[in-house]
Amino acid sequence: MKRVTGFALGIVFSASVAATTEPGPLVDVAWIKENSCAQGVRVLDIRSSISGDREADYQSAHIPCAVYTDYMKGGWRTKVKDVVGQLPPVDNLEKLIGSLGIDNDTHVVIYHAGTSALDLGSATRVYWTFKVLGHDKVSILNGGIAAYVAAEAPTSRVAQKPESKQFKAALRQDMLIGKEDVAKALNGATALVDYRPSDNYQGINRHPAAKRNGTLPGARNVPEAWLTENNGGKLRDRETLAKLFKLAEVPTDGEQIAFCNTGHWASLGWFVSSEIMGNRQTKMYDGSMVEWSADAALPMETKVILQ
Repeated sequence: MKRVTGFALGIVFSASVAATTEPGPLVDVAWIKENSCAQGVRVLDIRSSISGDREADYQSAHIPCAVYTDYMKGGWRTKVKDVVGQLPPVDNLEKLIGSLGIDNDTHVVIYHAGTSALDLGSATRVYWTFKVLGHDKVSILNGGIAAYVAAEAPTSRVAQKPESKQFKAALRQDMLIGKEDVAKALNGATALVDYRPSDNYQGINRHPAAKRNGTLPGARNVPEAWLTENNGGKLRDRETLAKLFKLAEVPTDGEQIAFCNTGHWASLGWFVSSEIMGNRQTKMYDGSMVEWSADAALPMETKVILQ
């Protein structure tokens, strides 16, 4: 692992006046090496302390010029009406994003630990949040820092303390759907896609906060682990993803609702469907099965009933 000293970091920053290419939803290691310190680019290290001392990991080695923000504890998710992990109030997110040195002209690149599909789901969840807030200048480093380190790219130990900027959201209300919207979609033309592991989908097991086992009636299942290479931190290529969607009998176009337990795994499914497959009619149900299962009046389908 190559490290960049404080002196060398300054050279990298001054040499990178502006991003060399306009990135898409995914960037690779070559792009991030060239642009992590570029003017108008802010790289976010979102590794979460819930799986270890990730801030210490950041201090030890991070992508040059990256700023640390804890995905689980940094304010990206909150508890809404007893449902954990939901979208925080817009003004809270504006303050959080601005404190990271991001304004409406900044291109944000998010990277995760890169060890699992669950890690990638953290990045897609933050990506989705930016999109909900009307900010389209956002990308994800495919493979996370694991891919970056594997490529022997230079890392830094210089912690970044960015100057706060003003970020103003333009909320896309049409991207936010609740249980009432999902209920209207039942037995209709909208495809319902459950991105939880198959044991959750079948009703064998459930999330600790869920009240009932099962899934939405008529939903298809694409386990989130299918979407990355060997359940790692790198997304599969578009052709392979299309084959897996076909295997699961899930269309790649038309109205679609992605869900899971609390909107984490579902964000990965939404990202694949909307940003990689190009289906802009895909929406994510943030409350997902934890919210849905708590309302006894709402129907559920249990494929396996254990006595």
